[in-house]
Amino acid sequence: MKNGFSEFNLQPFLMSALDKINFTQPTPVQEKLIPVILAGKSVVGQSQTGSGKTHTFLLPLINQIDQSKKQVQVVITTPSRELAYQINAAARQLVDSDEVHIEIGNYVGGTDKKHQMDKLKHRQPEIVIGTPGRIWDLIHSQALDVHQASKFVVDEADMTLDMGFLNEVDKIAASLPKSLQMMVFSATIPKSLNAFLKKYMSNPVISEIPVESIISPTIDNWLISTKSKGKNNVIHQLLTIGEPYLVLIFCNTKERADELTDYLKRQGLKVAKVHGGVQPRERKRVMKEIHNLDFQFVVATDLASRGIDIEGVSMVINDGIPDDLDFFIHRVGRTGRNGMSGTAITLYEPGEEEKVSEIEKLGVKFQPKAIKNGEVVDSYDRNRRTNRVRDHHKLDPTMVGMVKKKKRKVKPGYKRQIRKAIEIKDQKDRRKAQHTEFLRTKRQRIKQHRAKRNHDED
Repeated sequence: MKNGFSEFNLQPFLMSALDKINFTQPTPVQEKLIPVILAGKSVVGQSQTGSGKTHTFLLPLINQIDQSKKQVQVVITTPSRELAYQINAAARQLVDSDEVHIEIGNYVGGTDKKHQMDKLKHRQPEIVIGTPGRIWDLIHSQALDVHQASKFVVDEADMTLDMGFLNEVDKIAASLPKSLQMMVFSATIPKSLNAFLKKYMSNPVISEIPVESIISPTIDNWLISTKSKGKNNVIHQLLTIGEPYLVLIFCNTKERADELTDYLKRQGLKVAKVHGGVQPRERKRVMKEIHNLDFQFVVATDLASRGIDIEGVSMVINDGIPDDLDFFIHRVGRTGRNGMSGTAITLYEPGEEEKVSEIEKLGVKFQPKAIKNGEVVDSYDRNRRTNRVRDHHKLDPTMVGMVKKKKRKVKPGYKRQIRKAIEIKDQKDRRKAQHTEFLRTKRQRIKQHRAKRNHDED
């Protein structure tokens, strides 16, 4: 079958590299923007996770590298170390050929700056990939010479803004030539990013790649309440039911990730942990082991949710619902890729129904589930009580019969009688609910009293 990338007239070594990694057909964002970038135009590309945007800019930029010039020609910034490692790995796959002499420099915070500076004295890379802080640090130290680099990529611009790195990106851009081709890629384009875009980009090609569904249709979204069970126990059961191939568990905080990892390890599971508090060298080692499939279970924070790009993730578990729902999409997008099936499980607690509803407004359809007797089974709709309240003033069959009977008789005052009957029924229901609440409170107080008495006796 003819490789669909051939229409872009890429260099032979790139076509060979694409065949090796089994890339045969460009994604919609690649099909639309690769010709634009090859034409030297600046672009703003808005697309969702998993759209293929990394190769959208890598392919045309590497294609245009002048291998005879040993100088920086392309600068690529990304807000997290994991993303930088990921882009670096993808770029090296494309230049992995004996006939190619393109040097790629990967510069992120937490690594050996002195070693990087010493190496830069002898050789400047053609392509620079890294986090904004370290790249700017090397430029400011006059170790990295970017004054002739004519192409600049800002990857995950919204995340760059959220993490406070836009100032460093601004300084990097100001160090580059005025005749700059800039490519900005982002899942969303917040208004606060517009001033930066206008400062460096004149009439860019703005492309929003629509998606048929915000979540892949191959993903089953399960919703499990942890009302009466501890989250740790629920997650442990989910990991040990069946044989999930590779599971990513996302936590909202580093502290929660530490707590969950320690618990799962105590249960005898081999678990990897990835978050911003893990030392850079350790995190790099763990990421390499994850990609080598040395771990079946990975606990991560939202910062890593865009940086972890592993083939074959069969299950994603949301330990909690993130405040920023964009992160929910990025988390779930780690599974069900390339047409493969996947399961995304979201745990929620009482009081989080509103967050669940917000996710449903995005078009996500949850399947209510529960764990019973060591199996995941279908559960009831969490809104069943709400629906019951909405239907509260819908007459029950007895009342409906009464209404019909009264209507048939059409005697004066029948409406008043029906209204009185409804009021009496409501009053009984309220008394019943109050009595139930009284008994529940009484039982709770008895338990507390017994616990206090036992504690005092000890």
